Amino acid sequence: MRTSRTMPPLQALRAFEAVGRLLSFRKAGEELLITQSAVSHHIKQLEETLGVRLFVRKAKSIELTIEGADYLGRTTEAFGIIAGATSEIRYRAARQRVRVSVLPSFAANWLVSRLSRFMIEHPEIEVDLEPTLGLTTFETGDVDLAIRFGAGQWDGMLAERLMNEELSPVLSPTLYGDGSRFARPADLLAQTLLESSKPVDWQLWCGEAGVDYRRGRILQLTDYNIVLQAALNGQGVAIGRLHMVRDHLSAGRLVQPFAHSVRSDRIAYWIVTPKGRRPAPAAEIFASWLKEEAASPPSPPR
Repeated sequence: MRTSRTMPPLQALRAFEAVGRLLSFRKAGEELLITQSAVSHHIKQLEETLGVRLFVRKAKSIELTIEGADYLGRTTEAFGIIAGATSEIRYRAARQRVRVSVLPSFAANWLVSRLSRFMIEHPEIEVDLEPTLGLTTFETGDVDLAIRFGAGQWDGMLAERLMNEELSPVLSPTLYGDGSRFARPADLLAQTLLESSKPVDWQLWCGEAGVDYRRGRILQLTDYNIVLQAALNGQGVAIGRLHMVRDHLSAGRLVQPFAHSVRSDRIAYWIVTPKGRRPAPAAEIFASWLKEEAASPPSPPR
């Protein structure tokens, strides 16, 4: 085997680093699992390659020469860099990844603020969030699980309930004060009602409140994130998904004019996976963590 003109044999370098660190041919051989004579051979080969003496051999000890001490420092540094790179690449290879398709509103208003806890508990798992409004089909295999909002019925999918949502109108105090001007639910119909592309929220709340929401002035927006931002800007009244707006209510950015809220099996968050395919271990760990977070009481206002 040919050796490089600029690079000495790696085995000789390993022997030199061990001898230089331990200042003992015997101990270096024990560490490297080779004989003492093999260590001596490697050191002699290295000295011949470099053209300098690396050690001063005495009766019962050895010492590094000036050149040897300098070379040891460089060699130790180089081995440290290699060891660090090796450790890093092994760590990356050992890391697991869970890819999650999630509604943008759920990601922004509930999930992201909690993710740091998962990262602390499971540093070996990397979470990839894919915010999207569309229902994931899982056909391409680039998503492990999805978090969706609705009644939990999607063809070809397994849906495990994460948590029920609770609905009640919310509005900006900048425009509406504390909301006390609305004595009855029907008073809201004089305002712009903000709704997402699927108006089940208003239908459910107004149905229980005995109000025909279709008599109101409705502004339909694509995503609940946009609905929420429009409400914060004072552009109308939104149905608050209370898990999503809790921080805004606590901070006074939104107010809830009526104590009455609605729960229904049609409005829940679900962990969705394809039938016939068991989730990867990282996805199962993440799903279990999600359920623990959903069952935990909300954090106090900051």
